[in-house]
Amino acid sequence: MSPFFAKLFGFDVNKHNVRTEIVAGITTFLTMAYILAVNPGIFSALDMPGGAVFTATALAAIVGTLVMALYAKKPFGLAPGMGLNAFFVFTVCLGMGYSWQFALTAVLIEGVIFIILTVTKVRSWLLNAIPGTLKKAIGAGIGLFIAFIGLQNAGIIVNNDATLVSLGDITHGTALLALIGLAITAALVMAKVKGGILIGMLATAVLGLVIKDPATGAAITTLPSAVVSMPHSLAPIFCKFEWTQVLSLDMVVVVFTFLFIDMFDTMGTLIGVCQGTELGEKENIDGIEKMFLADSVATVAGACFGTSTTTTYVESASGVGEGGRTGLTAFSIACCFMVALFFSPIFLAIPGAATAPALVIVGVMMMHSIKVIHWEDYCRSIPAFLTIILMPLAYSISDGILIGVIAYVVTHAISGKAKNISITMWILAVLFVLRYIFI
Repeated sequence: MSPFFAKLFGFDVNKHNVRTEIVAGITTFLTMAYILAVNPGIFSALDMPGGAVFTATALAAIVGTLVMALYAKKPFGLAPGMGLNAFFVFTVCLGMGYSWQFALTAVLIEGVIFIILTVTKVRSWLLNAIPGTLKKAIGAGIGLFIAFIGLQNAGIIVNNDATLVSLGDITHGTALLALIGLAITAALVMAKVKGGILIGMLATAVLGLVIKDPATGAAITTLPSAVVSMPHSLAPIFCKFEWTQVLSLDMVVVVFTFLFIDMFDTMGTLIGVCQGTELGEKENIDGIEKMFLADSVATVAGACFGTSTTTTYVESASGVGEGGRTGLTAFSIACCFMVALFFSPIFLAIPGAATAPALVIVGVMMMHSIKVIHWEDYCRSIPAFLTIILMPLAYSISDGILIGVIAYVVTHAISGKAKNISITMWILAVLFVLRYIFI
């Protein structure tokens, strides 16, 4: 790689490998590409044009990930966030009765505020205030969370009215395919095959051509009916903002909620994915302000394109697990989204059962951080445990962090160690309690 490109992506020829970075980028893309299919489906509840939402989703991912690649020079992918899109559609629009234009305006304002908070280093200040024990717990919690997502997507874990969740039918269909894929991927990873996670995904998708879904009788992986499709126009949703109620109390509440969820989802993702690599060896993550700025700029761009808050994806852990360490990984992710604009029928043919093994394996990789938690010190281990367990059970990275911070302050206070808690942690704990009371 030429010195110019090495500088462009933060690439060190003595430490990094071009093939590894590209494979890592493709791997991350495949594990997060589901958003291109999910987002239009969610926004269809508002009668927003699915084709336009698809294009907006891809463009938001491209812009945010390119900023991450070229400015922050880190291996993370960005796209409109799950959870945030549901809040946009089902709470703000369908629940509160506001138009999608109102909600897009809230997303734009949130993004601008985030840029200000990032430039003034408020976001990194909050990150650095979180104790090391909680940072380690966040990494492990996210590992469980993404593994849980994978198991659900594959039908290995299913809904159950009596126990909330239970084991699905693992002898047929998507669950069986995912388990076979998990065995293949695990074998490749244990054999230290480069690109093992990606190879495992592709092999699982191919197997899906011959394994049938018992509910439909059709193969789980279906060959696309078309190969190339031109991107849909953004015109119906581009910059469709509504300023008439910008000063209303509801707008303030909606903006604050978007801000709150995005801040701690992104913070948790960056901490968790960096743990256990040279990206997170230090107590404070290098370049965190630049990573936050990429997230903020992407949110503003996404609002203009016509989609919900764009955030850093926890699925980036799959690429980091493959060895991605530089902006070249993020650049590869962005390139994949560019290709997806034109070849969406092909990548959409990869079923969730094929990406599930990757998420489970990455979850295993992220659990190592719990070994450095002092479990015998209950002041720290109880908050750490709550952080870890609540992320998958509450289906929220941010809730895991918030409860963990509150518990950390409470356990120290009731054990007579309140003097060990910083003023920042006290302020955060109070704010988080108020958040649960009033929002």
